[in-house]
Amino acid sequence: MINKTNRRLFLEHVAQTSPAPMAIEIVGAEGSYLQGVDGKQYLDLIGGISVCNIGHKNPAVVNAVKEQAEAYLHVMVYGEVVQSPQVKYAGMLASQLPAHLDCVYFTNSGAEATEGALKLARRVTGRPDIVCCNRAYHGNTLGALSVMGDEYWRNAFRPLLPGVGHYDYNSQALIDAVGENTACVIMETIQGEAGVIAPDKNWLAALRKKCTDTGTLLIFDEIQCGFGRTGKMWGFQHYDVEPDILLLGKALGGGMPLGAFVSAHQMMAALTCNPVLGHITTFGGHPLCCAAGMAAMNVLMKDSIVDQVQEKEALFHSLLKHPAIRSVRSKGLLMAVELDTAESVSRVLKSCLDKGLFSDWFLFAPECIRIAPPLTISEEDIRKACSIILSCL
Repeated sequence: MINKTNRRLFLEHVAQTSPAPMAIEIVGAEGSYLQGVDGKQYLDLIGGISVCNIGHKNPAVVNAVKEQAEAYLHVMVYGEVVQSPQVKYAGMLASQLPAHLDCVYFTNSGAEATEGALKLARRVTGRPDIVCCNRAYHGNTLGALSVMGDEYWRNAFRPLLPGVGHYDYNSQALIDAVGENTACVIMETIQGEAGVIAPDKNWLAALRKKCTDTGTLLIFDEIQCGFGRTGKMWGFQHYDVEPDILLLGKALGGGMPLGAFVSAHQMMAALTCNPVLGHITTFGGHPLCCAAGMAAMNVLMKDSIVDQVQEKEALFHSLLKHPAIRSVRSKGLLMAVELDTAESVSRVLKSCLDKGLFSDWFLFAPECIRIAPPLTISEEDIRKACSIILSCL
């Protein structure tokens, strides 16, 4: 039965982020499914917003968490003592990245990774200005909010960081804005909340050149599109362009809270002196989270999960055919199904939920249904999900 007490406590004592939360009580999750308190099963099409790339309750992750919990949990603030899960995971990440991205700073979340990267860019370059994109999403803390690409969300919290300029993704104006006072350009490799917008390859190459020529650091936010979601381990691998700083989060922790910004060891050293402790966190890189994340990444690589993403993407495209669907944009299993209005999306999502399909919309593209399931989703479940969506349309 539905636990009415828990629902009441949720609404009365858990800070709410919207006036109309889903308020479904989840008591279990495994593979591509969530289980409600009433026993109802929901096929999960959003994977915790691109977090659960290897599915829910993967045995390797569960065992890693148990083993680490029995060894030790928190022992000291970040960066002071050697903790095996941290150092091993940092080494694993570095081995999968370009040679100059060899130093990892673990944080608690993607938003904190954004904050750390912005600080690092200003510290290394000694410059004040930041160039970012309209319809961009990098988190909701004050610095991350400053580089968010929509005034509706920014305006209520001003004043924000000074020296920030917003320009259209894929625009020449953004490239032209990069100059001698620009500390960094921060951008999503694939714009997620804008409704899955990919960069033009030539534009991205031109931006990389402008950053190099002016000594500006290029920050790629792969918090949502990293860890195989696009069909390659990292989204930037599609474009033959490498960042100076990389932001990670969401799937990084294998279902546990974890973020990171990654750069060259020489650059990261700027945070260690003048002032000492130039960036610090108590719980960043928590050993339990790093153990879970490392186990998840091992599964991702050993089971060849990333190799199957493009085939599953193609299956979604072949099935999502309906007069009400205006377009389906995708990069791997990060997909936006565009309808005519946000109201249509809201009605369809509610109907899908009634039929046991769990999905969502996009912050800057509310006219689109979000599809970002666990990368392990089966062909059978893809067909089931598409059938439900079509029936609701």
